Amino acid sequence: MEYLDFELPIKDLQEQYEKACQIGEDSDVDVTNTCKQIEKKLAETKKDIYKNLTPWQRVQLSRHPNRPYTMDYIKAICGDSFLELHGDRNFKDDKAMVGGLGKIGDQSYMFIGQQKGYNTKTRQYRNFGMANPEGYRKALRLMESAEKFNIPVVTLIDTPGAFPGMEAEERGQGEAIARNILEMTRLKVPIIVVIIGEGASGGALGIGVGDKVLMLENTWYSVISPESCSSILWRSWEFKEQAAEALKLTATDMKKMKLVDQVVKEPLGGAHSDREKTFRSVASAIEKAYGEFKNLSPEELVDQRMEKYSNMGVFKG
Repeated sequence: MEYLDFELPIKDLQEQYEKACQIGEDSDVDVTNTCKQIEKKLAETKKDIYKNLTPWQRVQLSRHPNRPYTMDYIKAICGDSFLELHGDRNFKDDKAMVGGLGKIGDQSYMFIGQQKGYNTKTRQYRNFGMANPEGYRKALRLMESAEKFNIPVVTLIDTPGAFPGMEAEERGQGEAIARNILEMTRLKVPIIVVIIGEGASGGALGIGVGDKVLMLENTWYSVISPESCSSILWRSWEFKEQAAEALKLTATDMKKMKLVDQVVKEPLGGAHSDREKTFRSVASAIEKAYGEFKNLSPEELVDQRMEKYSNMGVFKG
């Protein structure tokens, strides 16, 4: 188990608890009371830390190396029913953007999302979850296929941004993202968006337009990362914590500003601390969201979606 800086008190207590229990097993000394005291202290410390997280600490949790990624959610939710689909039928198959057909219960969905890697080799293979234009074009192809067969779309967002390389710009990165945003506003099937990790910049928006936008508790959604914001405003990454606070990028802030529709609670300690519980919460939220839109006609669906996004950012003085 890996621990973040602010989780070190939990690590120390966990190690004390394990040592005390080990002493009890290896000897005749009764350490039951000691173990109970440490366990109680551990539970209290966890509550205190996770109840009062700063925006920057939530950003750190969203990037936790043990946090589940898109394919983890899809495999857990769909099981063997998932069929991955590849390629944009134009340039190549982008490994940072995954998608395919899967079922939750008896209902089929088209799942699309950014995929990160677990180690150096897979991170390079997945391009650190940063999609190229062909990734967004693959996503659009899958959405249009879903529309053709009247299958709802579920997108899972977890990216530090779209790939900013020269070759991506040459192949039309901006156009690909803009095209996706346009087409998603008028797609004639329900779209459910789930932010499961980092939701950064146009890379997130490229698959982020939906009838229902769900955001896990310890995730963030913003036009820029705290580090990049800090480097622009202060010419240094040292002010990333202040930047995270100022950007109002947490799930609570997003819900308050009506930019997302629902915050999905995570287990104490983050999504990685109890993966199965997190998967069940997300699957349940998706099913519930689909239930709200499945009986709407295509025209009603599009009108409602357009209205929702038209109302964003409206200010009354």
